[in-house]
Amino acid sequence: MTNPQSILITGASSGIGKACALYFDRLGFTVFAGVRQEEDALSLGKLASGDLRPIQIDVTSEAQIESAFEQVSEALGRNGLTGLVNNAGIPLGGPLEFLCIEDFRNEIEVNLIGAVSVTQAFLPLIRKTRGRIVNIGSMSGFIALPFMSPYAATKFALRAITDSLRVELRPWGISVSIIEIGDVNTGLWERALAVIERAAENLPQAGWELYGPIIKIRERFRPHGIPPVQVARTVEKAITSKRPRARYVVGRDARLMDIIRRLPTRIRDSIIVTQLPKYGPGAG
Repeated sequence: MTNPQSILITGASSGIGKACALYFDRLGFTVFAGVRQEEDALSLGKLASGDLRPIQIDVTSEAQIESAFEQVSEALGRNGLTGLVNNAGIPLGGPLEFLCIEDFRNEIEVNLIGAVSVTQAFLPLIRKTRGRIVNIGSMSGFIALPFMSPYAATKFALRAITDSLRVELRPWGISVSIIEIGDVNTGLWERALAVIERAAENLPQAGWELYGPIIKIRERFRPHGIPPVQVARTVEKAITSKRPRARYVVGRDARLMDIIRRLPTRIRDSIIVTQLPKYGPGAG
């Protein structure tokens, strides 16, 4: 690990990404904070105390990723990048039977392909420092809850990529970790509520007849969970520890789900079912 230390964080406009950007800024890192909108860059810059540099980067845009790479390379000069945090992501859920396929494709593009694209682009800079790559996963990456299949699919896949890449990059001493989080009090789940609302509006009558009781629980869906800075502290461990773990599970609910997933399938499914309202045949 060489000085000066530097880090690129995607999805830094809000939530976990923003918390990580400000946290590493306070640690004295040169922080390249990936944002999508100019107003997000201005807002983030006002809160920073050190060398924080907002960079516009949409992880689904090859042109913006290339531009971001050029900006970071120019800023670092001969130095490499100490860390990369793939955090950008969006939620998507609902009955799989009625999900819009285009929405599903976009979920994969942002949450999965975006992380791979950014990693490919910035690996040369990471290799210079024998740096670290940290992927922000989810408990949905090890236990797929009903009606969250698109989001879970991307997080399961991100976990697989993390495991594979970790071994691929071992000859260069580059560590690759995944942080699998539970509920975090961020704007992500406020956006998730908006997604659920839109899905409910577009659900055909047949969908309401089949899944009505499930759709109605969106009214109780509100942001909660651990503060995002708690995740930022875990990211610090993955970036700065001499022996970073391959996997970090963060949050009481995530640790509980990690236990539940190890149970026999029938028992696990029965536990999950008890937490859902009754729907389907005989529910009325």
